[in-house]
Amino acid sequence: MVLENYIKLTPGVPIRLHFTAHAIVDKAITDPLTGLPGSRRSLVFTVDRENEVEVSKTFSTLAEKLAVMFEPDLAGEKYKGYEYTITQVGFGFQTRFSVAKNPFLG
Repeated sequence: MVLENYIKLTPGVPIRLHFTAHAIVDKAITDPLTGLPGSRRSLVFTVDRENEVEVSKTFSTLAEKLAVMFEPDLAGEKYKGYEYTITQVGFGFQTRFSVAKNPFLG
């Protein structure tokens, strides 16, 4: 990937991220099953650390299953005090996610 501005999950490969900001945004998409255009809500994070390396990237998810795992830490931006290790298991309609959080030590 040339620019590497976005975090991509790879099934079975854990990734450790630290977030500095978030937003819930509407995204224009093309439905992968029907090919029709549409709009979906997305949880978008600004990432400053990826696997303990400083970065300037974005992590975005349309997956409700993953977004609800972050929901308790969105209020008051509590996520700033943690690093999250995210692992995608499977793909397509069988995708699941594992999320572990550890205190962020800076």
